[in-house]
Amino acid sequence: MTVAARLAELGINLPEPAKAVANYVPFVQTGNVLHISGQLSNDASGGVKGTVGQNVTPEEAHAAARMCGVNLLAQMSAALDGDLERVVRVVKLGGFVQAGADFEAIPAVINGCSDLMVEVFGDKGRHARSAVGVYKLPLGFAVEVDAIVEVR
Repeated sequence: MTVAARLAELGINLPEPAKAVANYVPFVQTGNVLHISGQLSNDASGGVKGTVGQNVTPEEAHAAARMCGVNLLAQMSAALDGDLERVVRVVKLGGFVQAGADFEAIPAVINGCSDLMVEVFGDKGRHARSAVGVYKLPLGFAVEVDAIVEVR
């Protein structure tokens, strides 16, 4: 099954890729490695903002991480001229969760993004990962995820 068919089966329409909000670019390809800048838990409805364990539930945060994954896919698509079949492997995800002092289930939150990569790319979506709790994220969003992807 193609990546486009998997996305359709999952009911995912990729959004317009987010523009940079500071002095960086959304992605950089060097050789066959694509680095994608952190994507926030943002969507057309405004996304998920707040602190997990305080005013954002773990379930909402998991969905927010999946939202980050959709945004990563949009950036991949932009970098690869719309051809996600060029993805050889999702190599690594770096996940950041704006977490309250007592919230420790950071890995479970970032699974929202990790699970999506496997759903979309199959075994090519299995990756190494970091999952980190932080005090604050840009613009108050609850989750941010960046990626390193091998492409052809």
